[in-house]
Amino acid sequence: MLHFLLIALLLLFTGAAFSYFTPHDPLHVNMKERILPANSEHWLGTDHLGRDIFSRIAAGAKTTVGTGMLILAAALMIGVPAGLVSGYIGGLFDRIFMRVVDAFMAFPDYIVAIILSGLLGPGLMNLIFAIVMVKWVGYARLVRGTVLSLKQKDYVLLARINGLSSVRILWKHILPHVAGHVLVLATLDLGKVILMIAALSYIGLGAQPPAPEWGAMLNDGKAFFYHSPELMIIPGLCIMLVVLLSNVAGDRLRDKYDVKNAKGGLQ
Repeated sequence: MLHFLLIALLLLFTGAAFSYFTPHDPLHVNMKERILPANSEHWLGTDHLGRDIFSRIAAGAKTTVGTGMLILAAALMIGVPAGLVSGYIGGLFDRIFMRVVDAFMAFPDYIVAIILSGLLGPGLMNLIFAIVMVKWVGYARLVRGTVLSLKQKDYVLLARINGLSSVRILWKHILPHVAGHVLVLATLDLGKVILMIAALSYIGLGAQPPAPEWGAMLNDGKAFFYHSPELMIIPGLCIMLVVLLSNVAGDRLRDKYDVKNAKGGLQ
């Protein structure tokens, strides 16, 4: 378990640390040094505006990975309590809640995120809101289904008989059992969220120039792909590496907690 936590901490703090120790200003434009190959001064070369690629990749980690973490945190803060309450209360409230969840999940999350981002307009904050709106329902549905099975367990029934409040039962007896499922889904979801951030930024709905963001860097480099393919390859490899790490960690956690349908919650 320790190495999974180390991976999460690495993803969380690497971008923030690199953004303060980059060798060059990631926003500095120098047309005299545009599209230089890797050298001792510019470790990964420069882009079409003479900006240091390594510095922009490092600063972009803070934007891309940090935004992904923020989106997951917001989705968990909405989805987990909603799923707990809906599953535990049941009845009419649960039926209405599930119709809302079904409405959100009736369309692919990428399509809904693109529509919401298009309606709200380009920008990182609008992108965050759009993705959170399509991701919280997966956690709510997972938690709600788990609570429905747990609330019939003997230890929960005994807690009710002993007079424990619903809040204490949810907090002490149900939430610890839900946490493993949520952790697996969130770890698997991190890669998908980062792909969504990069995709929306690539089509101009996310981070706006000159902000360093991996998806936006892919868009900047596409016009120079045949002459300088590294402008797209380097940020593409960074995205692939982070997604691969999150998927590997999620698969291992799923095996550890024996969660059979964690990936199903991502659909």
